[in-house]
Amino acid sequence: MYKKIEDEIKQKKQFSSKVEKLLVNLIFTHNYFQHKFEEILKAFQITSQQYNILRILRGEHPNSITLNEIKNRILDRNSDASRIVERMRKKLLLTRKINMKNRRSVEISITQKGLNLLKQIEPHLKKYHNSIHSLSNDELKNMNTLLDKLRNNPNNK
Repeated sequence: MYKKIEDEIKQKKQFSSKVEKLLVNLIFTHNYFQHKFEEILKAFQITSQQYNILRILRGEHPNSITLNEIKNRILDRNSDASRIVERMRKKLLLTRKINMKNRRSVEISITQKGLNLLKQIEPHLKKYHNSIHSLSNDELKNMNTLLDKLRNNPNNK
């Protein structure tokens, strides 16, 4: 059996609505998985935002992409991508080049060191991903559909 959100947060009163319960549950569950994810990455001395940028760059490798494209694709839209990219450049995980045709555009690409770091992290993330296997394939599909539906509600825009 699993713990309900009320038990996890030791809430004595009932939620005011099912919507409130869902929102609290989403936030609590997000934080739970985010903490586990960050614990894995801490051993490799990178943040979840840095990992996300490395994954974006690996997907484009061997090509480069602009900083603006990274900003459009990063999961945490509140991140300061420019600063994160600069810290990663100093760690030699990526390269930055000014586009000679448009000097305001910065081209970014992953280095071999960045690719190697992702390879080192992957086995640890497989264990992390396995923690979701308490859900069936149908439940995973339904959960993704429901989350997409929630996020794309026109009232949320």
